[in-house]
Amino acid sequence: MIKEITGDILMSDSKTIIQSVAPMDHFDHGLALSLRELYPSMVKDFRHYCKIQNPKPGEIWAWGGVGSIRIVNLLCQESAENSRGGHPGKASLSYVDHALKDLAKWVKKENIDRFAIPKIATGVGGLEWEDVRSSIYKNFESVSVNVFIYSVYKKGLKATEL
Repeated sequence: MIKEITGDILMSDSKTIIQSVAPMDHFDHGLALSLRELYPSMVKDFRHYCKIQNPKPGEIWAWGGVGSIRIVNLLCQESAENSRGGHPGKASLSYVDHALKDLAKWVKKENIDRFAIPKIATGVGGLEWEDVRSSIYKNFESVSVNVFIYSVYKKGLKATEL
């Protein structure tokens, strides 16, 4: 099931939250910034992972935190490390689609029954929401998982997911 909702993704009942970032991202905008503030060890682990593994856009990196929370980072943008001023490059729909395909495989492998996802790659990434939305539906309409798309952000509002 895929359900689009309004609310604050940080108040989600889902134990798995998805976000999009770039390799070597600084986590300094939007949801990434909020997650950095809540889970500083995630950012430290991500930076270490990037230095050791040199991940490419289109891949995913999953992190598990205290209280069984999982944050899955979809690498949808060019690396922040090699760009001007250290800012991530723009996202591409190809990277988004590859990352979502990897996410679908990961969800099956890890037996994830639900996850929350925002309008990935549309803020700093610069993609059009309708294109990204179509890719989410294409990659998850036949996967046995409850997908809660936080398509409208309202700070402090707990959404009804089911």
